[in-house]
Formats: sequence, structure tokens, C-alpha cells
Amino acid sequence: MTTIADRSAADLADLHARARDAYEAFKARGLKLDMTRGKPSPEQLDLAAGMLGLAGNGDYVTQAGEDARNYGGQQGIAEVRALFTHLLDAPADQIVVGDNSSLAMMHDSIAWALLTGVPGSAKPWSKESDIAFLCPVPGYDRHFALCEAYGIRMIPVPMTGHGPDMDVVEAAVADPAVRGLWCVPKYSNPSGETYSDETVRRLAAMKTAAPDFRLFWDNAYAVHHLTPERVAVANILTLCAEAGNPDRAFVFASTSKITLAGAGLAFFASSPDNVRWYLARASKRTIGPDKLNQLRHVRFLRDGAGLDAHMDAHRALLAPKFAAVEEALSRHLAGTGAAKWTKPDGGYFITVEARDGTATEVVRLAKEAGLALTPAGATSPYGRDPRDSVLRLAPSYPSLKDVTAAAEGIAVCILLASVEAERRVRERNAA
Repeated sequence: MTTIADRSAADLADLHARARDAYEAFKARGLKLDMTRGKPSPEQLDLAAGMLGLAGNGDYVTQAGEDARNYGGQQGIAEVRALFTHLLDAPADQIVVGDNSSLAMMHDSIAWALLTGVPGSAKPWSKESDIAFLCPVPGYDRHFALCEAYGIRMIPVPMTGHGPDMDVVEAAVADPAVRGLWCVPKYSNPSGETYSDETVRRLAAMKTAAPDFRLFWDNAYAVHHLTPERVAVANILTLCAEAGNPDRAFVFASTSKITLAGAGLAFFASSPDNVRWYLARASKRTIGPDKLNQLRHVRFLRDGAGLDAHMDAHRALLAPKFAAVEEALSRHLAGTGAAKWTKPDGGYFITVEARDGTATEVVRLAKEAGLALTPAGATSPYGRDPRDSVLRLAPSYPSLKDVTAAAEGIAVCILLASVEAERRVRERNAA
């Protein structure tokens, strides 16, 4: 297929007419579709419906004989921590179990670092004249929102397909103001890439000017595979310890996209010193987590094999939706030069890199046609994509029928925006 840029004026005009007709036809369908957030679908939530009857009446005693109905158990009950060593690549005694939101645990870790510092800090971060975080781009908008809310300066770092550009990272951490790096190491949000072993080793071993530098290791998609292969990531806690930086990594995860998003479990894992630091501050915030919900998860998932089987059922629901998006994008856009896109092996997102300067227009066209997309720029710090090219697609929540329809509309919007951008370039050049 001839790319848009290589078409003759007559061919470009013909393509524009066909793209406009396709867009108007899609718009006339009067659909109301939403591809903005990576939420589990009702069918995925139904997979955990059996949890709602657990722990049953009278089933409230832990293996240690503790009454899960009562206060206490700040770190989380032992059998839950043992179950999720499979998820966190951490020993049970280095795991803290929270309530349903890993984002809340990330928030608290940042807030406490600002108020009191972390192990290795000379003083609270808020007492420093400047605090900065490295932010992989494209990245997760909620990570960026936390930094922006607390006045933490954000430094974009490009992704390479194997994780963040480590040459850029290693140069940046020579600045003592740089205190953290956001990481989604497996099936990254939104690019879908997985950090290579070399990237993880370099992150663990690199020299940093700040002695209290932290990797905010948000392993949100650790078991969220879209193929039969269960991709692995090198163990960051082990590598940090081996490199002489045992306190470097704060590891976070949750069951939000495993069991029930609004009633799951969240986790913090780290070195023994960091775990003591976290628990000392958490004990001022709460007298203990929801241990009955912890028991529900143990009773329902049972063990690592049970967790894997449960996630295979998720994959059966999700993989066809990702395939539907890939099919529509390929059919409308392959060979046109209008866009390129990821084909992730896991996670919750597809990233489309459209023609520079067109992402905002694609979102606008989609909105007019009844299709809600994540705002252009959301995958960059401060919501500003300097190239205005990245689109994040979230196929998980809508039904397969709706995802198929939405993918068709997205592809048409991308094609139309690209053709019209090319026409404008040619008109300016001719003027």
C-alpha cells in the first residue's frame, strides 16, 4: 500500500473522500462507547463472584489462630503474604498487605517521604529545595498526577521497547535532586513493553547522587498475560541487594485487576528496613487492614496454581478484545504511514503512535462520533505530549462487540486525521 505522504494529489483527494465517508457513516451509527480507562469488565469481575460468600459464617480464624474480625495484623495475615510471594517476588516477611488500592500505598509512600524522609535520607524530602522524579514516557497518568499534586518536578525519560532509556536514566540520577523513578516493569502502562534483564540490573546497580533514591516499582500487571507465555521480569529486590543497594526498590502490586477492583488487596514489598519504615508510619494511620477480605482471597485463590488458573480465565476474555483492535488498525492503517501501534503480550493497553500533531484531533473526531478516548497528552508529564502523537487505547471494559465497533471508529479517525494533516502540509507548501 502506498503511504499517505507518497500519494499523488488525486489519490490523496480520493482517500480523503473515502475516509470522510467512512467517518460520517460511523458517526451516523449514534454509538456511545468508552475506551478511556483500563477497568476490568463485568465478565472479569464475575470470575471472582465466588469470593462474595467467603470467608463464610464462622470462618474468621487465621492459620495462626488470630481472629480476623478484630483489630491488628498491620502487616497482613501470614497466609496471604505467603500466597502473594508468587506475585511480588519477595519473601513473605518483606510484604505488607493493604486494602484495595496500590495507588493509595504509593501515595502514602510519597507523602511520608516528603514528611519524614525514607531510610537513608538526611532530612524529609519536603525540606529539600528541589525534588524530581524520572517519568518514563509514554507512562501512567496517575503516577504523574501524584507528582504534580505534591510539587515534585517531573523529568521525561523515553522508553526503548525494553524499559526506560538507561543512558538517560543513569545521566539523570547524577543530579541529587532526582529522588525517584516510576516503573511499570511488566507490560508497561501503556506501551506494553517488559523491562529486559539488563535494564533491571542497571537500575539496581546504577550510582545515584541521592543516597535515598527510590525505584517506585509498580508491578500492576505481573500476572496479566495475553498469551500462554507467562513473561518473567528479573527480581528487582534481589538484584538491588546484590548490588549493595538493598533499600532502593519500593515494590507495589494489587489484585484490583485479578479479583474485585473495588474490593481487592494491595501490596508493598521491599527491604526489611523499608518495611519497618512503612509499618511505623502506617500504624499511625490505621489500626489494621481488612483481614476478612484477606481471608477471602486465600480461600478463593488457594495457591499460586490457583492464581495462574484464574488469570488464564481473564486472558480468555481479554485476548479477543486486543485481537479485535489489532485487526481493525491493521485493516485500515497498515502501510499508510498514518500510525504504528503496539502488540502487547500482556497488560491492559494498546499504544498508538499517530502522525505528529494529530492525536488531539483524533480524540476530538472520536468524541464527535460518540467514542470516548483517553485525552491526548495523558501519557506524558503535565498532560503535554510535545509531539501530540500518542493515543492510549483501553479495550478491557467494553464488551467484545463494543470493542470491535470502537476499534473500527478509532482506525477511521486516525486515518482521517492523518490525511487531513497531509493535505494541510501540501497546501502550506504550495502557498
